[in-house]
Amino acid sequence: MNPMTLPTLILGGGFTGLFTALHLSHQHYKPPIILIDQEWNFIFKPLLYEFLSGEMNLQNLWPRYDYLLHNSGVVFVRDRIQAIDLQQRQVHLASGLHYTYGNLVLSLGGVAGYFGVEGAKEQTFPFRTGEDAMALGRHLRDCLQRATQTQDLQQKRALLTVAILGAGRSGIELAATLADLLPDWYTPLGGQETELRVVVIQRGKEILKGDSDRLRQTVQTALQHRTALVELLLETEVISLTQNTVALKHKEQIETLSAATIVWTMGNSTNPLIATLPITETNRDKQGRLKVTHTLQLPDFPEVFAGGDCTVMENLLPATAQVAYQQGAAIAHNLQALSEGRVLVPTQIGLRGTLMKLGLDESVAELFDRYEVKGNLGHLIRQAAYIDLLPTPARNFKITAEWLSDELFYHIAKV
Repeated sequence: MNPMTLPTLILGGGFTGLFTALHLSHQHYKPPIILIDQEWNFIFKPLLYEFLSGEMNLQNLWPRYDYLLHNSGVVFVRDRIQAIDLQQRQVHLASGLHYTYGNLVLSLGGVAGYFGVEGAKEQTFPFRTGEDAMALGRHLRDCLQRATQTQDLQQKRALLTVAILGAGRSGIELAATLADLLPDWYTPLGGQETELRVVVIQRGKEILKGDSDRLRQTVQTALQHRTALVELLLETEVISLTQNTVALKHKEQIETLSAATIVWTMGNSTNPLIATLPITETNRDKQGRLKVTHTLQLPDFPEVFAGGDCTVMENLLPATAQVAYQQGAAIAHNLQALSEGRVLVPTQIGLRGTLMKLGLDESVAELFDRYEVKGNLGHLIRQAAYIDLLPTPARNFKITAEWLSDELFYHIAKV
């Protein structure tokens, strides 16, 4: 069979997968393109906090794939991937469908990693998808309502306490958002903002491991100025979880925290499908992620490209939207080159900065590790950056869209 008649399959519709598809469409890529994801909707994860708080339009943050891919030539298939056969170049789906591919793009992302903590999966809220944000929001509003009607002070304290497990970027951004958002929801019910409590629990000695000291200090200062109290419990290990209770170990002492809302943000595990692939340990890292070449191909299967959370490059990169987006563009470029018999180009990832939400209408933008803009201006920069990256239907897709436009960075640098 002519390889050009076989489809290019893209597994996973996150940043890497979706933007690979959109770039291929814009490039008028000739082989058929099929994007497979088990969800109907793409979720713009960097703005998941705005999704929860209602600060931005829901339609922009949680659009359907068929809307994003309208008139693009990309076929969207909503299904769960059951098996990937790299030897036979086939992908089998839960519905019974299967596809034989000419090229494959793996962008499956990670899954919530609970690291063997007893009760973690059953007793915590994840915060990864639009459904997660909606479920958390419904639960929090219910807790606030019940808190206004209970006469039991211990129960009321638990209802008004949110425990966030993990002090990485996701945990900190969620804590800062809730510390401003919950008072907006609670005070109209007759409650007092001083009754609310957001507790962030971190096993290590510091928050935001791997980030700069300057960013860490800015974030810690911002947390102290939120509407509701934010507490940081550092060097504290989560032992187990039961309903409304977190068992903790701090300085060899076992303690318990009562919280009706417990959110898990302690990291990802590699997608289980990745573990089933016939890839040697030499071509995996300790977490089981796939090592890829400079052109984002699997060393043993050059017809397979991969990016996002399921992969690792020689130069370690953060698992952020800007990295995944650029990987999608690079994969699309090399797939086009491969289809035209041209030489593939090594992937160049540019890290232009860190953007973090620090509350309602407040953010910090750390640019090129040189400039820091915070407060409301930082918030505007963060939103401008992400809005520039929001996917649009392919008929309006601009190949020149980047993480943040060079012009914007030029003007920011002059501030």
